[in-house]
Amino acid sequence: MSIENQSVAAKRQGWCAQLVQLAAIVLIVFVAKGALAEPFYVPSGSMEPTLQIGDALLASKYPYGYSTASLPMQINLPETGRVFGETPKLGDVVVFRWPGDRSQAWVKRVVGLPGDRIQMRQGQLFINDHAASLKPDGIGEAEDDNGGREPVYRYIETLPNGVSHEIFKFRDNGRLDNTPEVTVPPGHLFVMGDNRDNSADSRVSVRDGGVGLLPIDNLIGRADAVVGSWDLGMRNQPVWTWLSGFRVARFFTAVH
Repeated sequence: MSIENQSVAAKRQGWCAQLVQLAAIVLIVFVAKGALAEPFYVPSGSMEPTLQIGDALLASKYPYGYSTASLPMQINLPETGRVFGETPKLGDVVVFRWPGDRSQAWVKRVVGLPGDRIQMRQGQLFINDHAASLKPDGIGEAEDDNGGREPVYRYIETLPNGVSHEIFKFRDNGRLDNTPEVTVPPGHLFVMGDNRDNSADSRVSVRDGGVGLLPIDNLIGRADAVVGSWDLGMRNQPVWTWLSGFRVARFFTAVH
């Protein structure tokens, strides 16, 4: 073989080696994203004050096992149930495929497990006839999708299992503050947003744009951390001020 042919063969081998390395890297990233954790973006204020518009979430997939909803890209495959499945705990913040369109990922808080009886009475959550306690915690500030802000009542809600978290309430008797008692069926969850008067959740049917009773098979994972955050209201400001929109204090913080 001539020197020129040897050089061409060596280049081809080098290209093949690089392609193999690239394919291996892509495969590792795909597997890690599919099996361990996946980032998600918060586009609405339904989980304020826990999550803010513009937060970048990291959802851990292993706590609840895996299903087709766990795939990093939505592929229409027959639903086969969950592998290594675990039921979430009351108070967990979960990311899931919206039953109305599984290409959309939503985030809410679990307030009802299979067999639980859930009801809202005058704005207070009842689980199996036990009231989740509400403690006033001053005034907060809610942000809308356009960057506008308005004052809102803030409370500390404590679920019957002792898990506490902040919620927002705009009014005492909103349209979702009094609901019929619902028994959560097997294989489903009752989820709600922490921004109680601004959340289309299990209190609202899928047909009306809500979540309805969430199938556990739709779970993607548990929202464990905010890895980054940017104030979308800065979009209306000059470009050179956008860096000031990064909420550095929210970077790498746990979700409670």
